[in-house]
Amino acid sequence: MANRTVKDAKSIRGTNPQYLIEKIIRSRIYDSKYWKEECFALTAELLVDKAMELRYVGGVHGGFIYPTPFLCLVLKMLQIQPEKDIVVEFIKNEEFKYVRALGAFYMRLTGSSVDCYKYLEPLYNDNRKLRRQNREGQFEIVHVDEFIDELLREERLCDVILPRIQKRHFLEENNELEPKVSALDDDLDEDMPSDEEIIDTEVKEVKKEKEIGRRGERDRRRDRSRERDRRDKERKRERSRSRDRDRRRERDREREREKEREKDRDKDRSREQRERERDKERRDRDRHDVDRRRDRGRY
Repeated sequence: MANRTVKDAKSIRGTNPQYLIEKIIRSRIYDSKYWKEECFALTAELLVDKAMELRYVGGVHGGFIYPTPFLCLVLKMLQIQPEKDIVVEFIKNEEFKYVRALGAFYMRLTGSSVDCYKYLEPLYNDNRKLRRQNREGQFEIVHVDEFIDELLREERLCDVILPRIQKRHFLEENNELEPKVSALDDDLDEDMPSDEEIIDTEVKEVKKEKEIGRRGERDRRRDRSRERDRRDKERKRERSRSRDRDRRRERDREREREKEREKDRDKDRSREQRERERDKERRDRDRHDVDRRRDRGRY
């Protein structure tokens, strides 16, 4: 079957790799057009080409749970279980940011705690923007380093429950991971002639890094603020449209009620008219009978 995991696939955390994605979402992916047309008979080699075509990340959206191409390719990787070297190449790919995001997401699902920190933490230096589709189907802007931070810290991302991993400090205490080293250490010049010059250079590098970080943070905050403003305006427009629809529906219902009341009034008037006519006919008959009796008595 096209949806079965490959025969020689290794179980991930004691279960079928595909089961890392919930059943309802998995079934929606199997039924999606992208899965049937683009992911059928896809191999690890061809998967790279599909990953290069990605234009946004995300899980599912809409009331009928439509999966994104990104999530479809994640499930395909769980199904065919590519070699670790291929996944590492995805993560190290600097040209295509969505290929990197796909590899990082798959490593977070299937990799050990040590591998997750080892291969994902270097991506904190990637500040490129990513488009992400939310549950409402709208697009928002995140950065690669934010996406990686969510992978390592959140319990759920892109509508997939992330497996638990050990805290970093436990791995450091067990000597499974080296302590975190500042990226500035790679820029220090080992051949500096004196400690004072080393300290001065380090201070300058720290200031420079902080300034770059502040500028980057300002840009991110500005982008997030613009995105929030856009979402707020969209919500306000939607609320306004909703209120207009409610008012129109209320006016329509009021018109219908007025029509019903008018019909009832017409019925009442018609009933009263018939009653008056019957009363008049009754009085005419009574008057006629009186006249006839009077005429007979006269003769």
